Amino acid sequence: MKKSKSILSLLLTVILIVGLGFTVITGIGKTHTGSMKNIKLGLDLAGGVSITYQVKDKNPTKEEMSDTIYKLQKRVEQYSTEASVYQEGDDRINIEIPGVTDANKILDELGKPGSLSFMTTDGETVLTGTDVKNASAKSGQDDMGNKEYSVELNLTKSGTKKFATATKNNIGKQIAIVYDGDVISSPVVQSEITGGQAYITGDFSYEEADNLASTIRIGGLKLELEELRSNVVGAQLGEQALSTSLKAGVIGLILVFLFMIFVYRLPGLASSLALLIYTEIVLGVLNAFNVTLTLPGIAGIILSIGMAVDANVIIFARVREEMAKGRSVKSSLKLGFQKAMSAIVDGNVTTLIAAAVLWFKGSGTVKGFAQTLAIGIVVSMFTALVITRMIVYAFYGIGIHKESLYYHKMKERKPVNFLGKKKVFFSISIAVILAGFVIMGVNSAKGNGALAYSLDFKGGTSMNVKFDKDYTIDEIDKEIVPVVEKVTGDHNIQTQKVSGTKQVIIKTVTLSLSEREEVNQALEDSFGVKESDITAENISSTISNEMRRDAVVAVIIATIFMLLYIWFRFKDVRFATSAVLALLHDVLVVLAFYAASRISVGTTFIACVLTIVGYSINATIVIFDRIREELPNKKRNTDLAELVNGCITQTLTRSIYTSLTTFIMVAVLFIMGVSSIREFAAPLMAGIICGGYSSVCITGALWYVMKTRVKKKEEPKKKKK
Repeated sequence: MKKSKSILSLLLTVILIVGLGFTVITGIGKTHTGSMKNIKLGLDLAGGVSITYQVKDKNPTKEEMSDTIYKLQKRVEQYSTEASVYQEGDDRINIEIPGVTDANKILDELGKPGSLSFMTTDGETVLTGTDVKNASAKSGQDDMGNKEYSVELNLTKSGTKKFATATKNNIGKQIAIVYDGDVISSPVVQSEITGGQAYITGDFSYEEADNLASTIRIGGLKLELEELRSNVVGAQLGEQALSTSLKAGVIGLILVFLFMIFVYRLPGLASSLALLIYTEIVLGVLNAFNVTLTLPGIAGIILSIGMAVDANVIIFARVREEMAKGRSVKSSLKLGFQKAMSAIVDGNVTTLIAAAVLWFKGSGTVKGFAQTLAIGIVVSMFTALVITRMIVYAFYGIGIHKESLYYHKMKERKPVNFLGKKKVFFSISIAVILAGFVIMGVNSAKGNGALAYSLDFKGGTSMNVKFDKDYTIDEIDKEIVPVVEKVTGDHNIQTQKVSGTKQVIIKTVTLSLSEREEVNQALEDSFGVKESDITAENISSTISNEMRRDAVVAVIIATIFMLLYIWFRFKDVRFATSAVLALLHDVLVVLAFYAASRISVGTTFIACVLTIVGYSINATIVIFDRIREELPNKKRNTDLAELVNGCITQTLTRSIYTSLTTFIMVAVLFIMGVSSIREFAAPLMAGIICGGYSSVCITGALWYVMKTRVKKKEEPKKKKK
C-alpha cells in the first residue's frame, strides 16, 4: 500500500470513529437520528404499556385462552419482539409492550378484539376470523400506473378450501366482511381464488388499508375481548440496572482494548480501533432497525463482541506463526489474513445460520436475541476482515515496519498430550452432567422443582398496590422488594411502577390465600398500606407452551442446519457430529450450574443457553479448521493423535485469549450489576469457562475417537480384498 493511500485510510478511520461516535452519542438533527438514546428498550430496561383485556365469553376453556394468547403474542410482535402476553385470573389477558408510552394509540392500532365473519349476499357465513392467518396493507400500482393501496389476506389451509368454494359460487357478487355486527368492507369477487391469498382493493389511503388489515387480524381470535384497563408502566429493573450495564460495557471494552494492545502490540491497537467502530455501528443499526434491546439482547451483543475479538485473535495468531517462521512483516500479514479467513467465515456463518433459524421459527425473547446476534455477527465479520485489515496495512504503509511492534518472540510451545488425558476429561464432563441431573432429581423430590423456574415459566401472583408515596423504581427495589421477599421467600420478584400514579405492580411466585394475607399485613406494617388498596390475581407464565415449543423446534432445526453446514464444509460427518455433541455437553453443564446455584430460570435462561450454543460452536470450528488444514500435510509416520494434539496446542492461545476477553466483558457486568443482572451474568460466565474447556479438551478428542473407531472397523474389510 502506498504511503498516500495509507494516510488516507488512517484519516478515514479517524473520520469513521468520530463521525459514528458523534451520531451515537448526540444524533443528527433536531430529532437526534442515530443517537443511542433513541434505541428501543424492553420492559425490563425502560418500561412500556400494559393493557388488560376481559374475555366476553363465559367460562372460556384452557385451550381457547391458550390459543388466543398465542395469537395475540404473534400480533403484538409488530411493535416489539419483546412484547409479552399472559393470562391474568381465569378470564383476563394482559399484554405488555415495551418502548411505547401511548396506550390509547396502541389500542387503536391493535384494534378491538371481537368476532369476524365473511358473509355472502344471501347471509351465509363462508369464513370466520380463525380462517385468516394474517392480513397486511400493501402498496402497488393500478393499470394507469397510479399508486394504490390494498389489503393482502393469507388464509389457513381450511380457510383456503372454504374460500375457493365461496369465490367460485359468488363471482361478480359481494362477500361482506362483518366485524362485531358491522360491515367493514364489501369487496366484489372478481374470480375464483384457490391459492389461499386474496387482495381487497379500493380507493384506500394507506392508513385506511392498514386499519382494515388490523381489524381483520384482531378479529381472528378464538375469544372476544374487551379492554378492561391500560397503564403506562416503568422499567422492571430500574434506571440503575441500565446505567450500570452501560458503564460495565464501557469498562469491559476498555479492558479488552488494553489487553489486545498489550498482547498483540500494533495489530492489537488496530483491532481495538476496529472494535470501537464495531460498537458504534451496532448501536447505530439497533436504532436504524428499531430493534428492542433487553437483557437477552445484551447477551447477543456480548457474544458478537466475543466473536469480533475472536476473529482478530485468530488473524494475529496466524501472523505470529508466519513471523516465527522467519517471514517478513508484510508477507506475514498477508498470509495471516488469508489463513484465518476460513475459520472466521465458518465460525460466523455457522452461528449466523442458528440466528436466522431462531429469527424465523422463534417468538418473543428468542426472536429478539436472534436479531441482536445476527446484527452483531455481520458487523463483526465486516470490522475484522475489512476495517482491521485496512488499519493494519495502513500502519505498515506509513512506514511502521519494525518487527517488534508486530511480534515478540515467545517460547515455542511443545504439543500438549490432550488426547492422552481424554478419559479423564470425558469422566469429569460425565460426572458434572450426571451431578446436574442428580441435583435436579433431589430438588424435584423435595418439592422445590428441578430448576428454580421464574414467573416467566410457571406464572405466579400479581399484586397491584397503591402506596401513599410515589416511589421510584430504584426505591422500590431497595425498600419494598426486601419486605415482600422476606414473607414469600421468593428472590426473583418482578416490580413495575404505573406511571402517573402511586401504584406498584408486584409479581411473585404463586401465593396461597394465607400468604397473600401475610404480604398484605407486611405492607401495612411497613408502609401503612390498607388492605383495600391491594388487589391480587394469579397470572400465567409469560412464556407460553407454544412459545416454548417454538424455541425448542427452532433450536433443533438450527442444530440440524449447523450440522449439515459443518458436514458440507469439512467433508466429514464426524466433524459435524462431534461439534454437536460438544455443543450438547456445554448446554448440559450450564444446566447443571443452574440446578446447583438455583439461579432463576426465566427469559434470560433461554438467551443464556443460546449464547453458549453460539459460543461453543464457534470455538469448536477454530480447532476443526486447523485439523482440516493439517490433515492433507500429514506424513505416513505421523500419528493422528500427535497431529490432533499439535492442532489443539497451536490454537490454545486463541482459545485462552478469546475466553478471557469475553469473560472480562461478562465479569465486569456481574461485578457492577444489580442482583437481576448478576443472575444473568453468572451462568454466562460458567458457560464461557465451559466453552473454553470443551473446545480444548473435548471436541478434538471426540473427533479422534470417532475417526479411529470407524477406521478400525474398516481395516478387516480391506484385508479380505
